[in-house]
Order: sequence, then C-alpha cells, then structure tokens
Amino acid sequence: MCGISCILSLASTQQHHHAQQPRNGEHKGITTERARLENELDQSLQQIVHRGPDSCGNWISDDCRVALGHVRLSINDLSPSGAQPFHAPDHGIHAVVNGEFYDYDRIRAQLEKELPEYTFTSHSDSEIVIALYLAHGLNFTEYLRGEFAVVLYDERKELFMAVRDRYGIKPLFWTIIDDGRGHGGKRLCVAAEMKAFLPLGWTPEWDVRSLKDAGWNHDTRTLFKGVQKLRPGHYMTCQCFGHITERPYWDSSYPDKRAIDPRTPEELIEGVRERMLESVRLRLRADVPVGIYLSGGIDSSVLAGMVAHLVKEQNISVGSAPPSERVTCFSIAFDEDSGFDESSIANRTAEWLGVKYLKKLMNEEELAKRFEDAVWYCEQHNPDLNFVGKYALSEVPQEAGYKVVLTGEGADEIFAGYPLFLPDYLREPDQAYETHNPLSAGERTKQFENAEEEAQEHYRAIGANGGTSDLSIPRRMLNGISTINGMTAFQPDVFAGWTEKAFPACDPQMTIACNADGIARHNINEKWHPLHSALYVWSKGNLPNIFLTCLGDRTEMAHSIEARTPFLDHHLTEYVNNLPPSVKLRWSPEEQRFVEKWILREASKPFITKELYERKKHPYSAPTTWPRDGPLHKLMKKLVTKENVELLGYVCWEKVGGLVDKAFGETGDAKALRLAIVVSQWIVLARRFEVKTASVQEC
Repeated sequence: MCGISCILSLASTQQHHHAQQPRNGEHKGITTERARLENELDQSLQQIVHRGPDSCGNWISDDCRVALGHVRLSINDLSPSGAQPFHAPDHGIHAVVNGEFYDYDRIRAQLEKELPEYTFTSHSDSEIVIALYLAHGLNFTEYLRGEFAVVLYDERKELFMAVRDRYGIKPLFWTIIDDGRGHGGKRLCVAAEMKAFLPLGWTPEWDVRSLKDAGWNHDTRTLFKGVQKLRPGHYMTCQCFGHITERPYWDSSYPDKRAIDPRTPEELIEGVRERMLESVRLRLRADVPVGIYLSGGIDSSVLAGMVAHLVKEQNISVGSAPPSERVTCFSIAFDEDSGFDESSIANRTAEWLGVKYLKKLMNEEELAKRFEDAVWYCEQHNPDLNFVGKYALSEVPQEAGYKVVLTGEGADEIFAGYPLFLPDYLREPDQAYETHNPLSAGERTKQFENAEEEAQEHYRAIGANGGTSDLSIPRRMLNGISTINGMTAFQPDVFAGWTEKAFPACDPQMTIACNADGIARHNINEKWHPLHSALYVWSKGNLPNIFLTCLGDRTEMAHSIEARTPFLDHHLTEYVNNLPPSVKLRWSPEEQRFVEKWILREASKPFITKELYERKKHPYSAPTTWPRDGPLHKLMKKLVTKENVELLGYVCWEKVGGLVDKAFGETGDAKALRLAIVVSQWIVLARRFEVKTASVQEC
C-alpha cells in the first residue's frame, strides 16, 4: 500500500523540443528540466509521504516527458528489490502501484511459464503488473485481484495508462495543469491524493456546481475545479502525449429478475461461506503481521471469526505472525452513555474467539483534537463525525506496530445491509426465488405500504431530508427506486444567493441518475430487480466516495495503515450479485421482521456469537449530541466565523451564523450539527489548501 504521483507532458513535439533548448546561458536544457522534474516530484511525494514512509523512488524518461513517483509502505518483499517504480528495460515498460494484488504467487508461477523472456527481479506482488501487461496488453486488468491504483508507461508505444480497482477502494485523481514553461504546454498529473498536485503548479478553486449537485459524491468530480477521480473499474490511456480516453474494464452485473434460480438456500449459503473463507485467506498473505478492525457488528466480527478458524483449523499464518501467536483485533470506544459505543460487544466477541483485543477511548476532547487533521487527509466533507473516529481507530494498530488490517467495508453494499434498501426490495416480487421466499404476495403489499414512510421517519429523526415519494424524473430513469432519496438526504442548504443564479439546474438526484451509463439504466428499467438496481447506484456513489474514502483509505493511510477489504473481492461479489434478492433481505415469519444480510448471517453462523447472529443492523456513526461549551462546540465556534465563511465565497453567512449554537446542547438540533460539521470542514480545507474565494465571476 503506497502513494503515487505521476506527470505526463501533453505538449506537442515542437513545444516540448523548444522547451528543452538552453535558456539564460544554460548549456544543457534537458539537464535543467530533469532537475526541475525531480524537485517537483520529490515535493509532490512529500505531500503524501504518510502513504509510504518506508522508501521513495522515481523514474523520469530520457526526454523528460514522463515522470513516475512512488512512496512505499513495505508489506510484501521488505527488501530493496521490492522498491518502486518497477521496470522491464528490455521492453521499455515502467510502472508504479498503490495497493495489493492477491493470489499473486499463482499468477506469477503461471507467468514464469508463459513469459520466459521476462525475469522477475523481486518477490513483490506489485511486479506482476509489468509481466501481465507484456503477456496480455491492455487486457491485463482482468487478471488483477485486490485493491489497487496503477500507472504504467510503455515507451515504445508512447502509451501512458492509469487503472483503478473495481470498487474504488484505492483513490486515483487526475488533472491537467499548465507545465509552467511559458510555451502554452500542458501536462497530465495523476496522484493518489489531490494534495500531491500542490507542488506541481495546481491552484485549488472550489467547484461550486459539484458541491451543489453532489457531483463530488456521485460522479467523477471532486470539491475542486478541474480535478477528477478515475472511475472504479476503469482505466485511462493517453496515447502519444495527446489523446486521453477512459474506458471500463469491469462492472457490477445482476441476473434477470424473471429467471428462476434453481439452487436451494443451503447451496447458496455454502457458496457464500466458501468464497468468504477464500477471500479472507488470500488477504492474510503478507511479510508483516496482519490485524483486524473489530466493532460490534457482524461484518468485522465474521472476519475475526474466519481468521481465528483458519488459524486454528488450517494452521494458516496471519501475515508474518506464526499460527501460534494470537490474532490481534483493534477498536475504539465512545462514551458508554452516548448510545454509540459498541466496544462491549466487540470485547465479548474477542473473548469468545480467544483473540487479543486492543482499543482506544474516543471521547469528545479526542475527537476535537483530531478533527482538522482528519479533514486534511480526507480532502472532502462528511456530515458525520464518524470519519474522525475512523481516523483515530487507525492510530491503534499503528501504535501496536501493525501495518495491515482486515476491515468490513462493503458488506452492506453487496448483501443489502442498510434500512433504506427495504422499500426497493418490496417494490417488486422476487420472481427468481418464489419457491423459497417466506414472504407472501399479500404480506409484501402490506409491508410496502409502510416501508417508505418508515424511511422518511428515519431521515427526519437524524436531521436529514429523505425527499418525497413522488416519482421524479431521476427516479423514473432508475425504475422508481427510492434509495436515491437516502443518497441525497444530506444536501447542505447553506449556499449564497448568487449560486442559485449561476447554477439554477443543480439536482443531486439527477447527478445519480446520469452517473449510471445507458447500458446500466436499461438493465435497471428492464432486467434487474429494484433491490439490485439500488445496490448498483449506491456502489457507484456512496461506497467509493464516502465509505471507502472518509471511512476507508484516507483515514487509514493517514497513519500508514493498509486496510484489506475481503467483502469487496470481485470473485465473492460476482457470486453474491447473482443471488436472489430474497436471500439478502429476508422476511422472518417468526420474528415478524425483515432480516438484513440474511445469507451473510447464515454463512457466518459458525464463526460468530449468538448475540451477533441475532443482532439487528446498527450503522457505524459517532454520537450526535454534544454539550455546549465543550471541546467540539468551542472548535466549531472558532472555525465557523463570519470572516471564515465569507472567505469561502459560496456560503451565506445569514444561513449559518447561528448554526453552531443551535447544534449543541441537550436539545441540539441534529440537522444543524450535520451542517455545522460540513461548513467547518470546508473552512479547514480552504485554509489547508489555500483555496481561492469562490465568486460569480469565477464561475
């Protein structure tokens, strides 16, 4: 798990040649340009050195048109031979990798047979990228299994290529910046975090349209103008320093809702269990110890249970730790009376499994101390303090000397774990599994009448706007699913009046609808069950852009922690996607309720406690009630001032002036708290990134 920063000249050959000519008495223009690139790349990598504190490397082409930079977190092959970039000098191929590839021992052995002309120079999993490219060309992406961002350059073909993993577990940003040489040339910059662009000539500006229509959350845009995310499951190519294209190499898919599934529930449960165990086993391979994040939920608990099972029953090592050493789990604890502390459940799970359990208390003062740094590392806002909790959680393994942890992100997205999915499950019958579905047609109709209203009550209780039950154009584009109401529930209504005139057509739900391409929308309207459609659109927005960002990579890598996500192994997800809806959300006649993630619970039953098997879903969140004049109240009062708000340029002070006081105290308003958190984060980002004040003239 590492950090990358790469530069590609987009100047024409003539522009580039002119830029290399000696200037101001210089005798060797190319030497000066190389020194400039090395200095820029070094400064860029220093911005993201937290991602790879163990070593730093770069490669610059002879003509100075391509520069690849890398900071390394040593996980596999701890020797110097595992340092990056990797090269195939006889073939003119160079590559840098951020992430992990699994099952690479088998892939490497196969490549050594099929590709005798290539000699591996390390035992790093990352090196298989070059060999796979030599063997399969652009098709090499389909052989990659894991979480990754890759940049590869083929000198002979003048082909620059960037690839992002299937679910967006690893970040990858790109932008085009003036090359600063005064000849009108541009360059494509690609990096693991946006802050890496700061030394390369990037001047951050707010993308107010993206903020208003939630493009930062639901498509490729970010909070900043001109900076985009490479889509999950896509690769970008730049051919001959000019033509940039982006294409998919993988996408989620679901079965035709009318096709009968002949398998029994027992077969399906065993199929999930087998693939889960394989996914966990593959992620225990490392040359350093591997730990586990453990909360009070089923997702992390089943990972801990499966690891304990593999160690005990199959004598498998947990990374470099021998099977004789106890598995180690990590957690944080909120105040017991907050209603959000799950550490007591996690502690009981750890005792039942016989694993070591380390936790850190996270009270209000500790959250406030970490707030601004957590925002800087996340590079975006989040209307919940849970991201600060996750930031603090990643300190625990770091302090214990661990670099790798398993984490439960992704389970709710593939197994339908969130309450907002229920109305879309009930929207149509599950024709594929009528024989094994305990929910009768009459009961489905009865339950559907209440589901959307219950969802609305949930949104109101947490201070969010869940939209309406009316079928808007975006919902009609997506077969009427209501999940997009929940996905747009936290749109901050604090924007300055001029933004309404400058951006009159902003509609976050339309952003979601348009983010799905035409093929996906056809499948949503004609082929897929509404539950699967809901899972699809969620996995394209909230999953990569919040849950795998603020609650994933960015808060983990801030402390040089590599988190591995077994639930997002594509061999597992492809199997789960093709299961009938009614084994994911299942009606229990005995309990008279819907059991979320039913098939995961059944597959996990041998590895978790009875308490967890029977427990209802509790989404991870930080407490939402905080006292007046406490550390968080004081912090936000200091941040949300008239001067700071006006420096943003796009926020109306009259709308936020009393927000902080309204948010705190025993009768604190939940919506006001979320808005105060968001505005505070914008102010932190404005300061840290030195963002220009937004104005109508800039738009």
